[in-house]
Order: sequence, then C-alpha cells, then structure tokens
Amino acid sequence: MADTQNYVPRLKSAYDSAIRAELIEKFGLKNPMTVPALDKVVINIGAGETTQDTKKINSALEAVELITGQKPVITRARVSNASFKIREGMPLGVKVTLRRARMYEFVDRLVNIALPRVRDFRGLSPKSFDGNGNYALGIKEHIVFPEINYDKVDTIWGMDVVVCTTTNDDAQARELLRALNFPFTD
Repeated sequence: MADTQNYVPRLKSAYDSAIRAELIEKFGLKNPMTVPALDKVVINIGAGETTQDTKKINSALEAVELITGQKPVITRARVSNASFKIREGMPLGVKVTLRRARMYEFVDRLVNIALPRVRDFRGLSPKSFDGNGNYALGIKEHIVFPEINYDKVDTIWGMDVVVCTTTNDDAQARELLRALNFPFTD
C-alpha cells in the first residue's frame, strides 16, 4: 500500500465510480448523504491462551499488525474471574480499527484473497447482520492472509472481522457488501 496522499484504493474507486450510483438507483435515494458506504472495519483476536502464557499476546499482536498494516491495541480484562484464572488488567486479546484507505485495502484482500483460501469455504452467511447494518464474520485461521509466513507461525489464531456501514438498514448494507464482492450464500 502506498503512503502517498493521492492514493485511492481499487475498491474505493470502484465504489465511487459505479457501486454508489447503482445503490442510489436501486433504493431510490434522494439525498446523496444517505447512500450506504463502509464506515470502519474492526479486527479482533481473542487470545484466551494468554492466561497460561502472557508472551503469546505478542504473537497475536504481530499477526494483526502484519495483516492490517496498522498497530493494534491490547485488550485487557476489566474484572477478575477466578474460575477462568483471569486477573484484572491481564491481556486477553488484540484489536484494530481500520478506516479510509487501509479499510478498503483490507476488505479487498479479505474478499479476493483470504476468503477463497479458507478451507471448505462455501460462502458467507447472509444472516450475520446485527439489525443496524453491520456485518460480522469469523475466520478460524489467520494464516489465510498472504502477509503471514506459514513457516514462522507458532500459534494459529482465529479472528473476528466486523464490517460497519453508514446505514441502519440490513437490506441496504447487504446490497453494499454484495456490490463489493462479498460472497454470500443466498
């Protein structure tokens, strides 16, 4: 990804040139500010094994940083829980929020490179919308991303990806994601 100010990701230019006009026509939108668009993408790895070995959080941190190109934050326990051997402030995972160019680059790589590499992949469930236009999906192995060198991986992490849109309507969000080549099963 280039660090220049004039750089426009491939998916963003496709949205601006064609997808936006299709959505306006399909939903009969009068106000251009109501056209559905991507708002942010949140990537999260819950590293529960860190209760036994706190050094494993560094592995998850490096993996997310390689995949997203942005430094993630460590999520910590808010309360202690003796049955799970968790103390307050203990690191439990990592997360990163992507916006603007990095978000479009990540979504492009997710849809066109990573998801087709998932073992036994048959498409995404169209039922994973939250009722407010946001879509969540889980990936069982972070090694499907091409940035990860499989030989240097010590732990395979599962990750959650939440795609937030500017609309509150699931139908509009589904059409936006379908136009961005998300492979839904229906």
